[in-house]
Amino acid sequence: MEDWLIWFLSAIVLVVAEMFITPGLWLACLAVGCVAAGLVGLVPFAGAAVQTIAFAATSVASMIGLRPLMLRRFQLGPGGGVRTGVDALLGKRGVVLERIDPISRLGRVKVEGEDWRGVSVDDTPIEAGVRITVIQVDGTTLVVEKES
Repeated sequence: MEDWLIWFLSAIVLVVAEMFITPGLWLACLAVGCVAAGLVGLVPFAGAAVQTIAFAATSVASMIGLRPLMLRRFQLGPGGGVRTGVDALLGKRGVVLERIDPISRLGRVKVEGEDWRGVSVDDTPIEAGVRITVIQVDGTTLVVEKES
């Protein structure tokens, strides 16, 4: 089997492994190195040593240059990731629909088009129509504060 074909097949295996086994784009960077080595392998005078150097250099370069860009793009890095469910409500802005009363702990807020039970973060009353920001989610209750 030709060297270049082995490199390209290795790249395919690494991409599939990246998708199903290991997140973080480490194997994808190695796949980029395999593609580069495969392209070098297509050149008639390039031996195994040149292909290996091309693989190593391109893999390291993609880990240093390409991987951080892709992690930011897909929000996979530390502190990244897409917030879902009620966690996505943190920091969102809304409006008070029914007065938030700290004594009865009754109040309604509208955030992202949805009606929620709301309480004040500092136990102060908040009148209807006031803009708020979600500070915390406690079960089905949003803990909110007035926007400044």
